[in-house]
Amino acid sequence: QVRLVESGGGLVQAGGSLRLSCVASGLTFSTYGMAWFRQAPGKEREFVSRISRLSLNTNYADAVKGRFTISSDNAKNTVYLQMSSLKPEDTDVYSCEATLRPWVRVSGPEDYDYWGQGTQVTVSS
Repeated sequence: QVRLVESGGGLVQAGGSLRLSCVASGLTFSTYGMAWFRQAPGKEREFVSRISRLSLNTNYADAVKGRFTISSDNAKNTVYLQMSSLKPEDTDVYSCEATLRPWVRVSGPEDYDYWGQGTQVTVSS
């Protein structure tokens, strides 16, 4: 059974930092591309960042570019999202997702096979 478990969310003031972690189990982590999405109540899931298998490629949404950094550790089956210079508009539930599809064939949330329950990030002004 595949499980993705996120942690590291919380309440932080604007300008602060958080590091999210997502531990994967039940899959061969090194063969999966991983991503972070976020979603607010009543809104569609929004892409944040993704990283290819073996960390060869990364990609970021314009809204977080230069502030967030994605990384992964195959030995720990874990993907991270380091978030800095946080803004109130970054407040959302952040979830990690996994896909077996090749990097160039991933275009949206529908291309991911597994996702976690998410972790709440709240940024106060």
